[in-house]
Amino acid sequence: MPSCLNSTNKRLNVAVIFYCIRDPNSKVRIICHRIVFGSQQILVHLLPLFVFADQRCSPAEIDLTNMRGPVGASPTPIEPRHRLSVANEDTSKRRSFGSRTFKDGEKPYLDRNTSCKFPTLKLVLIIIILGALFTLLHSPAVYNTERPSHSGSRVSLVERRTNEKYLSNDERYLSNSKVNWNHISGVIRNLPDTNEYKGIGLLNFNDTEIAQWKKLMKLFPSAEQISLRLNPAKNITWEDLYPEWIDEEEEFKVPICPKLPLIEAPRIPRIDFIAVKLPCVKTRDWSRDVARLHLQLAVARLAAKSKGYHPVRVLLVTECFPIPNLFTCKELVVRRGNVWLYEPDLNLLREKVSLPVGSCELSVPLMAKDYRNSGNPKREAYATILHSAHVYVCGAITAAQSIRMSGSTRDLVILVDNTISDYHREGLEAAGWKVHTIERIRNPKAERDAYNEWNYSKFRLWQLTDYDKIIFIDADLLILRNIDFLFEMPEITATGNNATLFNSGVMVVEPSNCTFKLLMDHINEIESYNGGDQGYLNEIFTWWHRIPKQMNFLKHFWEGDEEEKKVMKTRLFGADPPVLYVLHYLGLKPWLCFRDYDCNWNVAKIQEFASDVAHARWWKVHDAMPENLHKYCLLRSKQKAALEWDRREAEKGNYSDGHWKIQIKDSRLETCFEEFCFWESMLWHWGETNWTDNGTANALPPPATVLTALL
Repeated sequence: MPSCLNSTNKRLNVAVIFYCIRDPNSKVRIICHRIVFGSQQILVHLLPLFVFADQRCSPAEIDLTNMRGPVGASPTPIEPRHRLSVANEDTSKRRSFGSRTFKDGEKPYLDRNTSCKFPTLKLVLIIIILGALFTLLHSPAVYNTERPSHSGSRVSLVERRTNEKYLSNDERYLSNSKVNWNHISGVIRNLPDTNEYKGIGLLNFNDTEIAQWKKLMKLFPSAEQISLRLNPAKNITWEDLYPEWIDEEEEFKVPICPKLPLIEAPRIPRIDFIAVKLPCVKTRDWSRDVARLHLQLAVARLAAKSKGYHPVRVLLVTECFPIPNLFTCKELVVRRGNVWLYEPDLNLLREKVSLPVGSCELSVPLMAKDYRNSGNPKREAYATILHSAHVYVCGAITAAQSIRMSGSTRDLVILVDNTISDYHREGLEAAGWKVHTIERIRNPKAERDAYNEWNYSKFRLWQLTDYDKIIFIDADLLILRNIDFLFEMPEITATGNNATLFNSGVMVVEPSNCTFKLLMDHINEIESYNGGDQGYLNEIFTWWHRIPKQMNFLKHFWEGDEEEKKVMKTRLFGADPPVLYVLHYLGLKPWLCFRDYDCNWNVAKIQEFASDVAHARWWKVHDAMPENLHKYCLLRSKQKAALEWDRREAEKGNYSDGHWKIQIKDSRLETCFEEFCFWESMLWHWGETNWTDNGTANALPPPATVLTALL
């Protein structure tokens, strides 16, 4: 008695039916056949069954698959999608129970004793046919990712269901932005080569919007519309991507970033245009939205996979500005309302998306000495900035010395405002800095005369467009080992600070006037967490790349550090040859202390920044400078008085470290270049609110007699 097995692949628009008939001449042999029912082949396969039934014969020895061609023949354009549901087991069956070839006029072998009874066979065939029809009626249409239909803008039911299944069930990915189709069509009409496009990929649009895209497909006469599929990033928070701390030395475990799902896209046709709709909920921390980041990175990765020399355009629909260092403003072709069209540099994009998704892994290995820089050294520079006071001039001069001692030959660029005198500019130029005069930028949220009133002047770095890459450094640090390899890294590359933020004391910047405009456009809108430039930049550049803390190592002993940790840090401060790449001096700066010891010891609140070893290291670099630069590090009378006041306070408090007992031998104590040199008298009025220092307010150059004595 015949037995049947019906196997239906519900994902594909196809029914696969196996029917088997036992051969009575053999106790083992069962002859099976596979019938594949597709919407375009059903009649081809059903017709032979009725013929067999009418002839009251078994189809056991006839391979119905030959109705489509011989076994092993190349598949038709429709064939592959039906074969997707066929397992390897079925392939082996076709090989084992293949068709026989009959000569002209020869009939299949039939044994009268084994002839099937017509009613039974007919009943079985009717059941098979009804099952196949039921399957066809209840199976969704297939979206073939290997060979998509050439129906162009057709949007099938499965595409809509697929998008619902993948993203729309996750509210984080939902975007309520209204799409202005006039803006989109206007942007597309201005593209020069739309007739050459092969594929138009759409991501995160709803059914109505996809239908509207179908109407726009006439602007792409040769292209096919493809609804891209993307699984949401489940159970991943921003803190997972940007943790406050990772085990950089891999002492306990190797840091690994969470994996963000990739877009599922067909191999063909080639995708030339990708459109995505981004969420932007300004009532929450929209720039640190995992879904928003995921969508942009997924699109960037898809575009970066493009091979050949043809460009890929990326269209973003969003009320909030896109990630400015992923799709850069220099790559922005046009913007109309909330429609942003980019033509990214695919080589640069590939480099960016090859980096870790966040600061959860190091973007540069701890041992980076083997890195090679492939950029143009003439268009790369170190840069720093001085404004509002000349106090950091000595630090900048010493920082330049440290860069040259590390072996770097890159340009040194310093931005200064009009408060920096010609005398100090001469010193900066003598140290190797190329001086650029800027107009200060006021922080609109700062109070008058506050420390952060003018620190938004750092944004002027983005106007240094003579350079492709800038490594910004604060003027209060030393470069102990060459870090030229950081020019290989994209914007923003930096060390971690606290929480999910980066430290802007050392960072890679890509100058661009349009990025500068972006920074200025939101200056009244965005709040800085610390009221300064670092907090503001962290709100703009939320996607950044972590480098080892040794490349911006802070001179700081955290409260709660074990003694072992303090000993380790002290050893790093003084290691020779150096282990650290960059040593960043926090607290009172070395040039504002006597060289005999770190004056942070004399102030209880800032003793966490005190290190005699790090202090001595800075003075070692200072002493290596040409002697004609030493005069820019002289102490003003008021500073001498301040140091003595702190020493006396430490003596009163009988601080246990005992640094207040050390006798000062620094020659600068006896050197005076101001009109008023009796600094001890200042202590008589120290702390009085009406006391002024007009006699030493202006930083005048030392007289010639002093300069001669110093030399």
